[in-house]
Amino acid sequence: MALTRRREGPSASFRPTIDPSSSAPLPRQLYLSLRNAVTERRLTGGQRLPSTRLASAEWAISRGVIAEAYEILISEGFAVARHGSGTYIASSIPEGAARIDPSGAGSAQAIRRGVSAAATAILTRGPSLEPQKALPFVTGRIAHDERTARLLNRIAVRHMNYAFEGYGDIQGEYALRAAISAHLAVSRGVRCSPDQIFITAGTQQALDLAFRVLMTPGDTAVVEDPCYPPARQCLALNGIEVVGLPVDRDGIDISRLLDGTLPPPAAFYVTPSNQYPVGSVLSLSRRLGLLAYAEENDCWIIEDDYDSEFRYQGHPIASLHGLDKAGRVLYTGTFSKALLPSLRIGYLVVPADLVPAFRAVRPAVDRCPPSFQQRVIADFLEEGYFPAHLRRLRERLRASRDMLAGFLRERLAEHVAVLLPDQGINLTVRSAGSWDDDTAVSAAALRKGVVVMPLSRMNVVSTDRSRLLFGFSGLSEAEADMGTWVLAEVFEGGSTFCRDR
Repeated sequence: MALTRRREGPSASFRPTIDPSSSAPLPRQLYLSLRNAVTERRLTGGQRLPSTRLASAEWAISRGVIAEAYEILISEGFAVARHGSGTYIASSIPEGAARIDPSGAGSAQAIRRGVSAAATAILTRGPSLEPQKALPFVTGRIAHDERTARLLNRIAVRHMNYAFEGYGDIQGEYALRAAISAHLAVSRGVRCSPDQIFITAGTQQALDLAFRVLMTPGDTAVVEDPCYPPARQCLALNGIEVVGLPVDRDGIDISRLLDGTLPPPAAFYVTPSNQYPVGSVLSLSRRLGLLAYAEENDCWIIEDDYDSEFRYQGHPIASLHGLDKAGRVLYTGTFSKALLPSLRIGYLVVPADLVPAFRAVRPAVDRCPPSFQQRVIADFLEEGYFPAHLRRLRERLRASRDMLAGFLRERLAEHVAVLLPDQGINLTVRSAGSWDDDTAVSAAALRKGVVVMPLSRMNVVSTDRSRLLFGFSGLSEAEADMGTWVLAEVFEGGSTFCRDR
């Protein structure tokens, strides 16, 4: 029997508007394009939309993206699905529907009228973190370890019993706090009891909790310049004024505080073991100077030790917390870099006399951290798997660092000077003199599918635009090979940011 081809309706000639440079996900862009065509009557009620197979061929978009966009249209009443027939434009448009600007400009303007000044400032500044896609050199990726994955899966099965679940302790599971206390004493010289530890949803929640408890809106915090953007945003949302002090090869320079040029702040936020994003290590003399200044001037120090486990040469300098004799330091760390970001487990160590204040505030922010993930990590630490996991991970990361540095020196020596770090999972490069606009370099690279972060985006008062940040965790040789060749092409064609062009 001959097959009769289904006749195509007018919608088959529709062409969606897709912006490849937009940060909006493709399904949302396609949905908005179709929705606007409906509200503007370019697509009318009863018309059959192209099948996902035909639309994919005509629009050069994957069938999965098209199916997701169609599902959104159906859920919002702009389309209906007829079993065995296809997807059709609804005969009546949902009441109050109007055109939406795909760029989001209209909605952003409406939102800003009703949000805080701090939120408006963050919106105006724009996104501070790179797209979290598996692109070459993106930061925050995790190097997968099959042995660790098997162990975590095996441990997880033990705790999949929901019959006994309920609200947990405000500070987190005691077993995990005890395991972290023992780990920090050996690895970082942090002296604390389990009762001083609060389990948090990563470092960011730890910082927010510390800023809320320690500072009052209008207070001043000193940060490193450049500084980790989400920390600055968290300070802003808590109404804290920020003062940036420059960073050099020995870490943050507090000479302007020591000579009285600046008044004492309420608190310092620092990353002394591996300054983010520059990668320098705070020298012992400056550590001691900062601790003495904090004691003399009644300041708090929030020490973000986000990836201290990854030291490749020599022994790490003792943590600020380990050197602190006056109880001025609050210490925070995370398992996001060493295990999995999706576990969302970090921790905050607070002075013993501040525990009641933190216990009082914590429920207003978050009733308690999730028990399941805590129990899995607690067993992983208690049963002794963590040190071996870190040794394997360090060797892989060292190899990735050296591989990336080698490619950069081989192919981009004319354009960048590589600053090889002794610790961490990122490295920075500085202009070799051929370019002077890191944001333009970053934008040009991203258009070609490569992520390099401009450090100027993290400046507080500095005007330096000559540095770029590369992530090498989870980086394959194929990605590093391809990515460095692409960057070489970017620099060769960089008439907008290269000098003498």
